[in-house]
Amino acid sequence: MGILSWIIMGLVVGLLAKLMMPGKDPGGIIITILLGMGGAFVGGLIGSALGFGTVTGFNIGSILLAVGGAVLLLLLYRSFVKRRRAV
Repeated sequence: MGILSWIIMGLVVGLLAKLMMPGKDPGGIIITILLGMGGAFVGGLIGSALGFGTVTGFNIGSILLAVGGAVLLLLLYRSFVKRRRAV
């Protein structure tokens, strides 16, 4: 996949992850794209480690892996921010 494909997939995946986990998150479209791209990376790593496959392009399996990774990143981010505010 080229860089433009990663950006578009990052936007789609980031939006899907934020829709699945509504809440107050800082950042606009750039953070959403980065969340989606990071989610694709994490989802691909976890998917290949568990034998589910990797993120290979715009197909259902890749998008599901990427959204799962993005949701995981969003959970980690929210717990990190929550912990920092408590200190």
